[in-house]
Amino acid sequence: MAEWDLTPVLSQYLDPHFVYGLLEFLGSQDIYDPEEIFQHKVKILSKIQLVDALIALYEKHDRPVPDELNNKLEESTELRKKFIEDLSDVLESLASLNDLDEKQLQESIQEIRKKFPRETIDKLYEFAKYSFTRGQYQEALAFIKSYQLLIGTDDANYEHTLWGSFVSSFFSQDMKEAQDIFFALKNYIENANFSPMKALQNRTWLIHWGLFIFFNVEHGRDYLVDLFLDAKNAKQSQNNAYLNAIQTSCPHILRYLTAAVITHRQRRIYMKELVRLIQQESYNYRDPITEFVECLYVNFDFDGAQQKLRDCEVVLRIDFFLTSCIEEFIENARLFIFEIFCQIHECISIE
Repeated sequence: MAEWDLTPVLSQYLDPHFVYGLLEFLGSQDIYDPEEIFQHKVKILSKIQLVDALIALYEKHDRPVPDELNNKLEESTELRKKFIEDLSDVLESLASLNDLDEKQLQESIQEIRKKFPRETIDKLYEFAKYSFTRGQYQEALAFIKSYQLLIGTDDANYEHTLWGSFVSSFFSQDMKEAQDIFFALKNYIENANFSPMKALQNRTWLIHWGLFIFFNVEHGRDYLVDLFLDAKNAKQSQNNAYLNAIQTSCPHILRYLTAAVITHRQRRIYMKELVRLIQQESYNYRDPITEFVECLYVNFDFDGAQQKLRDCEVVLRIDFFLTSCIEEFIENARLFIFEIFCQIHECISIE
């Protein structure tokens, strides 16, 4: 089963906080040695300095907590006190922005910008990042939003705040907010004056981070399909910058696009373009889910499709994003087999 696990690949394009969630899921799948999962968790939490969670992890596994972690926790507590002390005036000014109309809000923002030096305003962003590393995501999101108000969308740090607010909103379990920020990020990337390489990099990251939206919100899989495929214009799909990102840097995303199309209520209108993409990228990426489509739609190999469908069930079970749609996928896949069979055979025996 490990050969079908995409976690090592996906992790290259995800914030470590997301990666830790994937490791938590893998720990319940009996794919890897528990000690290996534990060591990866320690590595991730140490990297992002999530000291509280790291201490809890050691205690959960009945391991001695390194003394340095308790020292870091004390240092972190003192750092928080210093942030609050240094930013007390800024935080007080920001609190006064509540319940203002748009004109008053803009006037007050300009006053705050004039009142405080840029290094003080930037410290607000540092406080947001501090809260983020402590796992205090709601607090981090609130500070990021305040910082965004003070710097404006044309600031060099604005892009970083969008990524940070996306993660913070997701882990605050505010999926509506996370969804809105995802589309704000998409709009920002599409309108920013990035080099082609930087634009490709950002789109690749957005695709991967978007998986947490696509498989967690209502109609999320529809958003995934619409991001890559144009049902009305195949040529438009082929010129799609996000589809180009799949072809250039992340063909493994085909797993999720294929699953989304198979479970889509209008899958027929997307299937031809999806099959073209699967065949084109088959030398770069294939798994039981993409092979199921090839067996059925290209080779009309119904026995092979049935075998691949059994493998698909294993893949779905061990995939963090797809495990919640196993029944829906299997049901639609079987219906898909029946549809193709009926298209080929004019007469069908019901015996």
